[in-house]
Amino acid sequence: MTALLTIIVLVFILVAIWQMVKIFDLAQAKNENTQVATDKDNTMNAYLMMGFLAFIYIITIVCFVKWGDLPLMSNSASEHGPTIDNLMIISMVIIFITQTITQFLLHYFAYKYKGEKGKKALFFADNNKLEAIWTIIPVIVLAGLIIYGLNTWINIMGVDESDDPLVVELYAQQFNWKARYGGADNTLGKANVRLIDIDRANILGLDESDPNAQDDVITTELHLPVGKPVLFKMRSQDVLHSAYMPHFRAQMNCVPGMITQFGFTPTVTTVAMRETPQMQEKIKRINNIRVENSKPLLAKGEDPLESYEFDYLLLCNKICGKSHYNMQMKIVVETQEEYDAWIKEQKEFKNSLVN
Repeated sequence: MTALLTIIVLVFILVAIWQMVKIFDLAQAKNENTQVATDKDNTMNAYLMMGFLAFIYIITIVCFVKWGDLPLMSNSASEHGPTIDNLMIISMVIIFITQTITQFLLHYFAYKYKGEKGKKALFFADNNKLEAIWTIIPVIVLAGLIIYGLNTWINIMGVDESDDPLVVELYAQQFNWKARYGGADNTLGKANVRLIDIDRANILGLDESDPNAQDDVITTELHLPVGKPVLFKMRSQDVLHSAYMPHFRAQMNCVPGMITQFGFTPTVTTVAMRETPQMQEKIKRINNIRVENSKPLLAKGEDPLESYEFDYLLLCNKICGKSHYNMQMKIVVETQEEYDAWIKEQKEFKNSLVN
């Protein structure tokens, strides 16, 4: 109801402004009105262009100083993370330098070559040298970025099976994630959404006759051993999802009807990441905000907001429905010993079925 009233009020305001503009136009009807800009108009617009240029540079500097998190990205927790960060930083530096130069030239030329009575513009119908320069330079820069990016992508996606990676399936559905481990043989059993049987608690559609599926482990929390290569196999039950693990610089679409994959090696445990100065500062800042926001709740006799504790997260990075924003799963990176102890506590698929 509040939104409807707000829209109605905005409509009335717009109608009122429109009527005021019409009245102003009628009042100016007797005055001489021409669409041809005068020298005064051109001079004013020239100075406004330079003023806007100054505004762009000032607001950029303010954003860097106040909100910039230099060196932009520094909390990657996977083996390939620094390479992705380096590629991103190089791209952003090139873009920043290019936009700084081009924006200056655009606004300065508008100022310097503003229209003046009696002045005729000098122009070139074509200039092969200039066209070659502004074509070749972008081609070289973009080709370098593309080749570097492709090489980085090939190295990331080229998971070496001889390293005996831990095989984990990420199963997406509106609006939650499930993780499936291959068990003692590290081999995932066959699965198909058509085999889903809720009555028997076969929630991922595993083939109950497949020997490799018997020791599979299905969990609602993703545990990974630090320093161990992990190969993710991804499925979707319903719509297009995207498995996004920001701290591991990993993302891959989960497409209904097919299996996609992505691999990486986690390098920083959850506990170690929590102890970094950057993360401790973030946790402190968030908890201070929660303390302030809890005061009105406490005044009403309600429970305060819970304290924030950092955890790695698996998020969905595709808008998949009304609860997309809350589609996430906790990721725990731990030592091999801690992982082994945790996986032993989980129930195998053959023991989780309901007869």
